[in-house]
Amino acid sequence: MIDTKALINDFEKVSELLCIKKVSEDTLKSLKEFAIAYKSTKQELESLQAFQNKTSKLFGEYKREGKDISELKASLDSNKVQMSGVESKLKAIEEELENLAYTIPNLPDLATPKGEDESDNIELKKVLEPKVFDFTPKEHWELGVDNGWIDFEAGVKLAKSRFCVLRGMGARLNRALINFMLDYNEKQGFESVVTPVIANARTLFGTGQLPKFENDMFKVDSHFDDEGSEHDLYLISTSEITLTNLYQDSIIPVEDLPIMLTSHTPCFRKEAGSAGRDTRGMIRQHQFDKVELVAITHPSQSESMQEKMLKTASGILSELGLPHRFVQLCGGDLGFSASNTIDIEVWLPGQNCYREISSISNTRDFQARRAKIRYKENGKNTLVHTLNGSSLAVGRTLIAIMENYQRADGGIEIPEVLHKYL
Repeated sequence: MIDTKALINDFEKVSELLCIKKVSEDTLKSLKEFAIAYKSTKQELESLQAFQNKTSKLFGEYKREGKDISELKASLDSNKVQMSGVESKLKAIEEELENLAYTIPNLPDLATPKGEDESDNIELKKVLEPKVFDFTPKEHWELGVDNGWIDFEAGVKLAKSRFCVLRGMGARLNRALINFMLDYNEKQGFESVVTPVIANARTLFGTGQLPKFENDMFKVDSHFDDEGSEHDLYLISTSEITLTNLYQDSIIPVEDLPIMLTSHTPCFRKEAGSAGRDTRGMIRQHQFDKVELVAITHPSQSESMQEKMLKTASGILSELGLPHRFVQLCGGDLGFSASNTIDIEVWLPGQNCYREISSISNTRDFQARRAKIRYKENGKNTLVHTLNGSSLAVGRTLIAIMENYQRADGGIEIPEVLHKYL
């Protein structure tokens, strides 16, 4: 959630930054009005409460001293009625403020270039040179079927389109990649964690998936707790959700920062709005495996942590011998919660292009404000910064291996670093 204080104090700057993310000035003006109304109404309530406390003390003194309390009692009763009205007004304004604020994306930071869409993204560097084949390389769906690694028809039979079944070496290699990635991340200092793949609405709200992106989530159930309260449950779209929210409503000692976590989970996305895109193969599936990196840091550490996470994800691709590049996303292509994002794109010779395999994002204090994650330093509680990124999307890594390690006879070599995991 954005800082409404910044919106009030520097509306023009905030409006300019969020215009890049297609947020209208009228929407921000409405949010500013609600924020100002909330602030003034809260001050009005605090003034009434102060009067109530002061007069209540006088009321007690008057009673002990046998003085006439009729006027004080009348003042207290009148003030109490006013307080009740202002409390109701404040609650209504707060609800309107939150409902609007929760739909506003994060501000792009100073390192994020201006731009409208992915065509304005900037290539930062390339790592490893793509192999030159002496034959026309095939795409992964043809290789996967020919080698018996991927069964697309079975996925449709068991579920629907955009599901598939991995078999034989395809399944073994998928498992090997997960273990290799987790081991690599642990060596870089990230703690392995196993989390649920089902999360409640409060958890999804904390990282920004709800309420704006509910249509892209698979809703599982409505659960009633022991007190009879109803809770919506969803399949997670990334373990960023559960890893970050491990520290929801927490105050972390500053000496415990940074917290660095890694996890493997299956991930589930409806891919709403992606009709017609990547309909063939495994690029855009409703269910996919992903190894995630999450970091919770002191604000002064978040930029260097983003570099560390990029180096970690890139290191895995380099160990696997997969050419890739870093791409700085422009403001118009940033995700909802991100303030700065650098994508890693892997080379796919069958498609003759680079395709995204990881996004390393710094959300600054946006998620921390929503999830209420703070650190304590010198007796003061301050919002942490949170970062997340794929390390890596397992299915897309499998695709990259298939296309980059294909042979002229249609077979596929296995990267040496994975042999011990098979």
